[in-house]
Amino acid sequence: MESFFSKNISLLLENEEIATALQKIAIPTSYKKGEIIHSSNTICNHFYLLFSGVARVFYYKDGKDVTVHIAQEQESSTAIDSFIQRKKSKYSMEALEDIECIAISRNDMEELSAKNHDFEHFGRLFLEQIYIDLAERLDSLLLHTSLERYENLLQQKPELFQRVPAKHLASFLGMSPENFSRIRGK
Repeated sequence: MESFFSKNISLLLENEEIATALQKIAIPTSYKKGEIIHSSNTICNHFYLLFSGVARVFYYKDGKDVTVHIAQEQESSTAIDSFIQRKKSKYSMEALEDIECIAISRNDMEELSAKNHDFEHFGRLFLEQIYIDLAERLDSLLLHTSLERYENLLQQKPELFQRVPAKHLASFLGMSPENFSRIRGK
């Protein structure tokens, strides 16, 4: 019988060979709501593919936490600064809901990439998606008003408004909780 994780890996990835290779290195993992998946000031050795639940990546500034990334089912999350550069991260990652996911270590990913060019391609696509997400986020913060950012997120991922606390959505959108509340009330 196929496990929950292998079934979800196969659903997530269209390439059967990559899905099979990934199953060999993937570590099935779960986190409870509120649990810290990765702590700042440590090296992040894994990236995570979420099958259920929501996670956020955040940092602390002036005693407040600032949300920089929110991931949900069929998305990935990591402390990308550390995962790529192999240095201590300024980011932490938290489970906002109970999470079922797989963790893939950087070392396993590199070893498999050296042996299998299809997996190397998968790794490149993973990093490209992170770059695209970061570029879109930067554009959003620099080029759009608070209202436009709110409306774009509501249009693209309306379910987050039911699943993620308003203070984290406000932070992610680069606005104060008061401004978020005003916009939400319109």
